[in-house]
Amino acid sequence: MEAYVIKNLIWDVDGTLFDTYPAIVRSFQQALEGLGHTAGAAEVKDLALVSIQHCARQLAGHYGVDAVALEERFDDIYSAIPKAEQRPYPGVGQVLAEVLARGGVNAIVTHRRRASTEELLGVHELRDLFSDIAAGDEGYPKKPAPDAFHVILARCQMDPAHTATVGDRENDIRAGQAAGLVTCWFHGRQVS
Repeated sequence: MEAYVIKNLIWDVDGTLFDTYPAIVRSFQQALEGLGHTAGAAEVKDLALVSIQHCARQLAGHYGVDAVALEERFDDIYSAIPKAEQRPYPGVGQVLAEVLARGGVNAIVTHRRRASTEELLGVHELRDLFSDIAAGDEGYPKKPAPDAFHVILARCQMDPAHTATVGDRENDIRAGQAAGLVTCWFHGRQVS
């Protein structure tokens, strides 16, 4: 009987590789405050876990503000937060290096924009540990659609039978399952 071995990992970024949710939550709170409203961290976090756009739409509807204006304010505030303050979770670099040392491949499927993803990886000296990225601004349907996973599997020549995906949201898991991958639900996020 052949041993079942996971060799390759496809990672989500926000809340999985990096502890970015505190900065995301603060940015939405400050954007709302600029529009005259106050939202609790737990409320914002729950909405942001779906997506940034979902969070902006829901908060805008709840507080009676323009969703586009809220998202633009959020983008301005969030982009001003240094990437150095949005740290990888402890041990991420070691796990990524170990995957490579064992002959595997690390790749990313994220809703985050490519430039922002590249900057975050670069600041924390992790870019060279990834073979490929499928980013949110590249036209793929959003998770839970598996399309971006299929693209990464093909471009990196990963065997789905030996590939797992790691994510922190239900949509990450559903997308991985739809792509025929083993899935790992990571719960490392904390919002202060």
